[in-house]
Amino acid sequence: MSRSSGSEPASSSADPAVRANTALALSVGDPSGVGPEIAAMAWQRREAMAVPPFFLLADPDLMRARASAAGLDIAIGEVTPGEAGSAFGRALPIVPLRARLADTPGVPDRANAAGIIEAIDRAVACSLSGEASAVVTCPIAKKTLYDAGFGFPGHTEYLAFLAERHTGEKARPVMMLAGPDLRTVPVTIHIPLSDVPAQLTTSLIIETGRITARDLRERFGIGKPRLAVAGLNPHAGEGGSMGREDGETVAPAVAALRSEGIDAVGPLPADTMFHPQARAGYDAALCMYHDQALIPAKTLAFDEAVNVTLGLPFVRTSPDHGTAFGIAGKGIARPNSLIAALKLARFLADRTDMAGQP
Repeated sequence: MSRSSGSEPASSSADPAVRANTALALSVGDPSGVGPEIAAMAWQRREAMAVPPFFLLADPDLMRARASAAGLDIAIGEVTPGEAGSAFGRALPIVPLRARLADTPGVPDRANAAGIIEAIDRAVACSLSGEASAVVTCPIAKKTLYDAGFGFPGHTEYLAFLAERHTGEKARPVMMLAGPDLRTVPVTIHIPLSDVPAQLTTSLIIETGRITARDLRERFGIGKPRLAVAGLNPHAGEGGSMGREDGETVAPAVAALRSEGIDAVGPLPADTMFHPQARAGYDAALCMYHDQALIPAKTLAFDEAVNVTLGLPFVRTSPDHGTAFGIAGKGIARPNSLIAALKLARFLADRTDMAGQP
């Protein structure tokens, strides 16, 4: 078993041929939420739903107790990352954490913060060292981590920090919600709506568009990505009568992206961007704020949409839902989004290796 907690530098130049045959690293997330049981359910449905091999970074004792409480009859095997692929057909492969996790379904416990963070750290380290082909993360509750002194706004920012710590290069993460019929990218994310106009800049839109286009090309295999850029205001500002940001901030960003050879159009009225005919005209929609991107994505495919982090030196996906404390431990959570995240991680990891990317 790898004993790295993610504090030592890890190489990102693992042999792609070797990494293509390695399992995915799945972090358990907040154990008081549904993460443990949807991981167990995903393994349980591995044949019926063609789930790719993964190993779970978790506390084996908690997993046994949670599986029993949720009425899941599964075998659990404690493994090293390298053993996960061969063990996957026989038992849910678990790479044990050093930190123990308290089994308190539905009741967040700050004592679990160390294990939650350790699981993320080691998943990233395994991916960058080649012991895992990609990182998939079960949901976390930010307040639980904040109460324990966690200094990052969320998962995405922490992953960017880990990427820089391991590689020495600054990472600029970009959040994408990817479903069967729609991909959306929020340019600003977890900030109050009242702060969006001040935080939204032409350079931020350009940078987000560049990263989105690059990863659509290199990881999703889309030869010439098409980006639809939403306006900030109703009717994309209606020529300035409903706000000047679309003409002064968004339009120059679209022009700059086009000048770089990126097929971008906009600013477009957001209320007409997401019907079927409109969606057929682009590969991803750049949205100006969180809900503008997530509402259409989750409305169209709540159980199948996947949170993908672009701009990192490793592949990372996650279910598009939260910890769901209210149903944790009851065996009624649905693993569909996690299974979709595992499948997409496998696809993106394979595409990345084919393209010769780190």
